[in-house]
Amino acid sequence: MNDLSGSDRSDAAPGPAAVGRVRRVAAFDFDGTVSRRDTLMPFVARFAGVPRSALGTVRTGWSSVSGGNPNRADRDAVKAEMLRRLVAGRDERDLDRAAGRYAAALIDRALRPEMVDEIRRHVAAGHQTLFVSASLVNYLRPIARYLHMTDVIAVELDQRDGVLTGAMVHPNVRAEQKALRLREWLGLPAQGPTEGVELWAYGNSSGDHELLAMADHAYWLGKERACPPGAVQFDVRGFG
Repeated sequence: MNDLSGSDRSDAAPGPAAVGRVRRVAAFDFDGTVSRRDTLMPFVARFAGVPRSALGTVRTGWSSVSGGNPNRADRDAVKAEMLRRLVAGRDERDLDRAAGRYAAALIDRALRPEMVDEIRRHVAAGHQTLFVSASLVNYLRPIARYLHMTDVIAVELDQRDGVLTGAMVHPNVRAEQKALRLREWLGLPAQGPTEGVELWAYGNSSGDHELLAMADHAYWLGKERACPPGAVQFDVRGFG
């Protein structure tokens, strides 16, 4: 079991920590960390329809960047173009309904039991818990509610009068954006020490390195040989 010592509870809204009081926060990547696999493309394919999504991934080059090791700018640009092609013009309510059904399916069979247990231990200890993910808020929010988590930082899709434009409201929540968005949520400067916060972070890919680097307790769920400096391999012994 990982160390979750410390029980000071903070029920306040996100913002600067009170003087003399430490906020204890646990931030979780989702795809490949809490879930067993990638969840974004299967959802988009289901929502857009397989023929349209297959054509969209080929035209944007998503299949090559998701399976390779492109630079961050290329990956983010391709993702933005893929989402534009596949969801622009769709009703936001349809997206939310599909996301709710997808979230229920993920809860039933796609979450890693040891990570569900880890989240529940943080919640029971009174820590603020949240997903920090490049997946969509639309299906992560129902999962976060199911797990009694505090909040979600993830990709939000723009809409005009209830119709999706296909654009992302903020930059892709990956790499340095994970750290920047979490610092914003915590009410901290974009750089410098995370004063007043004790942070646990969990990730499994290169897109999580910056998130892990800012944590007091950084746990890695990827391949052991790829564990970044300062993080430790998450110990699943004793879990089902």
